[in-house]
Amino acid sequence: MKEMLVILVSAILTDNFVLSKFMGVCPFLGVSKKVDSSIGMGIAVTFVMVMASAVTYPINTYLLVPYGLDYLSTIAFILVIASLVQFVEIVLKKYIPALHKSLGIYLPLITTNCAVLGVTLLNVENSYDFLQSIVNSLGAGLGFLIALLLFAGVRRKMEGTNVPKAFQGLPITLIAASIVSLSFLGFGGVVQGLFQ
Repeated sequence: MKEMLVILVSAILTDNFVLSKFMGVCPFLGVSKKVDSSIGMGIAVTFVMVMASAVTYPINTYLLVPYGLDYLSTIAFILVIASLVQFVEIVLKKYIPALHKSLGIYLPLITTNCAVLGVTLLNVENSYDFLQSIVNSLGAGLGFLIALLLFAGVRRKMEGTNVPKAFQGLPITLIAASIVSLSFLGFGGVVQGLFQ
């Protein structure tokens, strides 16, 4: 149980895909303008990450590796992720059209979100079993959600500030993202101290 907790907390805080591994930056910068769309995107990415890990683990373990086809894992994982994203898009379009509209082009881009593919590949690389893979992907998704929410709050605060003309727009956004990223470095020691 302690090992699962370490994997979960590490994936959320110290190994945050956006703020420490710099994966999934495109939707992070694109969707984090509003809190509502950040929550929707975070939940959608978390769902896709968990489901992708749940589906890719047996494919890799029982199909690709035993038959020496593990070199096809990236292609197989992308196909699984694309199918899951299509499912999420259909459900959102039918049941939550406002969220579907607010996510816009960023929803189909989950298919090419390197954080989603990254978590499935890192599960294989770290030799996680099925439950560890699910916990890691859940932590990665929650970390993505937390990063989106934090940055949405930072961007909301930046709207009311007087930013020099040279830094307006993307430059100040990237500076703010780097400062938020730096704040997560402090969690490394905290996580290690909690579980020793």
